[in-house]
Amino acid sequence: MKLPEDALLLRIFLGESDRWHHQPLYEAIVLKARELHLAGATVLRGPMGFGAASRIHTAKILRLSMDLPIVIEIVDTEEKVKTLLPILDEMMGGGLVTLEKIKVIHYRGGAKATESA
Repeated sequence: MKLPEDALLLRIFLGESDRWHHQPLYEAIVLKARELHLAGATVLRGPMGFGAASRIHTAKILRLSMDLPIVIEIVDTEEKVKTLLPILDEMMGGGLVTLEKIKVIHYRGGAKATESA
């Protein structure tokens, strides 16, 4: 295992129905992060949440929402993550963006340890 390295976690909160140039905003952000060669991005879809307007968004059958919460998490060096911020300013009409300093421990795929008999 390697020693922890300094990195930055970019977390983006938005709605599933948010759009950028006729495509889902979350998809456009992930594709832009890939284009900028950031280490990786994960999109999480929330079953329930609310934002600044305090309107509940839920996946419950009786209150079916077409605008469920979406969270995008991107981790990379501070320098690389900050290249995405001006682009997000242009792409996002609303939502919340947070940054956290983190320590990353890399676990890489490889040969698994074998048990000796």
